[in-house]
Amino acid sequence: MPHATPSAPMRQRIITAVLRIIGEDGVAAVTNRRIAKEAGVSLGSVTYHFETQHELLRESLLQFVREEARYFTELAEQCRTEGLGVEDAASLAGQVACGSALDSAHLAPFELYLHAGRDERLREAAAEAFGAYDLLAARILTALGIPDAERLAATTVALVMGLQLRRLATGSPADDLVDALLLLMRGAADRSVTTDSGNPTAQ
Repeated sequence: MPHATPSAPMRQRIITAVLRIIGEDGVAAVTNRRIAKEAGVSLGSVTYHFETQHELLRESLLQFVREEARYFTELAEQCRTEGLGVEDAASLAGQVACGSALDSAHLAPFELYLHAGRDERLREAAAEAFGAYDLLAARILTALGIPDAERLAATTVALVMGLQLRRLATGSPADDLVDALLLLMRGAADRSVTTDSGNPTAQ
């Protein structure tokens, strides 16, 4: 997560600081005083824009997901307009999901999702986040001609996030993610061919 520039909107600078703090030291380290210092704003500005820590955490999680969604939307559009094959799409997904350096920014969302497991007030935001990922995964799978795209979307998201977590914990290469995505998508495509060939009504 890059440091917010002084010219960035104050609310955005605060959210950027929150994500950086969470990624570095966890949710427990988020205090208004530290946020103000990291964001380069006054203490009063933090409480003006966010009345409660719950609101801060919720908006930070949703902001992260919006940025992620933007990248995946671009990927889905490429699949649709350029007619990318399964292997190309898997490679692109690996670049988007794991293409940047292992740093605190990639830890922040996992910290927030875990915190949502302890704080019911964050679960709605977490559900919204996963819903956005599922929708985008379904779009990409549909663009690739994968059958049952909506049904496979949540599994695809779980696979990507699980391997992202593994990469963060172990430093394993993004190739693992690409290989796993290929295995999943090829399996879905092969299953469809087998089902159709075994169906007397299939043409």
